[in-house]
Amino acid sequence: MKRVNEKDFHFRGGESGVKYLMRGPSIDWGLILLKPGEKMAEKAHGHNLLDETFYFVEGDGVLIVDGEEFDGLEGSVFLVEPKEMHNIRNDSEKPVKIVFIKGDYKPDDKY
Repeated sequence: MKRVNEKDFHFRGGESGVKYLMRGPSIDWGLILLKPGEKMAEKAHGHNLLDETFYFVEGDGVLIVDGEEFDGLEGSVFLVEPKEMHNIRNDSEKPVKIVFIKGDYKPDDKY
């Protein structure tokens, strides 16, 4: 058994961005917090082998998959398939909190 608390981890961007809560051995997952006007990453990225699930826990954002934009309303869940380029943007006036789950632990599967 492994147990963690999200307060023990930091977002990449300091107060916002991506933070991993579990990395392996069989799953990779964490949180994304985007302040108004922020993106998950400067450029979209994809995975060769992994699918990735995004659950919009708090707030409304925009999920971008292969250049197409989808409303990521609070409560929405999206499954992004391997080789689909993806990013998330917050166009709202409130923070957006998202849980992400990668279907396997393959930290090098990113392009």
